[in-house]
Amino acid sequence: MKYTTVFLAGGAALMPGVVAYAQPAAEAPRPPGKTAVELLPAPVKLTVTTPAFQNGADIPYENTQYRGNVFPGLKWTAGPRGTQSYAIIMQDSTYNRNGAALVHWSMFNLPRSTTRLPAGMAPDAKPAGSSYGVNYKGPAQPYTGPRTPPGRRNNYHFAVFALDTRLPDNAGESYETLTKAMEGHVLASGEIVGIGQRDPAAPPDPPRPARPAQ
Repeated sequence: MKYTTVFLAGGAALMPGVVAYAQPAAEAPRPPGKTAVELLPAPVKLTVTTPAFQNGADIPYENTQYRGNVFPGLKWTAGPRGTQSYAIIMQDSTYNRNGAALVHWSMFNLPRSTTRLPAGMAPDAKPAGSSYGVNYKGPAQPYTGPRTPPGRRNNYHFAVFALDTRLPDNAGESYETLTKAMEGHVLASGEIVGIGQRDPAAPPDPPRPARPAQ
């Protein structure tokens, strides 16, 4: 009987009679998405906190889409002299969409006197003069908490920006228009990061539609 010795990458040989199959190269993991804080660096740091969780800790399920989607509340130190408004951008940096961290929620034109949003804030209770911006569902979206897929632990950044101007009304149409309008106007910024994961009590996700036959 004739045997053929097949060599694998790296020089390891298979036993005679064993068939080798080419394995597809593993897809390299995508780098974390770039957050707005990274995109728009600021010379002054704001301290951002929430009563719901500590920086780097798990986000309670009540503050996710799995259980009620309750706004966790935010508080931040006042911006420096010259601050005219604040903007807030919440992003999932574990999810990379075209190089940017996925936007879950944003607000802009918060009054300069505002340094706190209460826990449980209703969508229609935002500060006077402020507007909801874009998220992954589209423009003018209220708080949209995490809905982390199974087997994942994603990083959610709640970032606050002190700006030396008020932004135009159409700034919230897209992430690009929002960050472009903020460019050159950020006096200070800060963030708190929470960890999101799938709620173990959540029902299974519905099965995905079957792929059409080739």
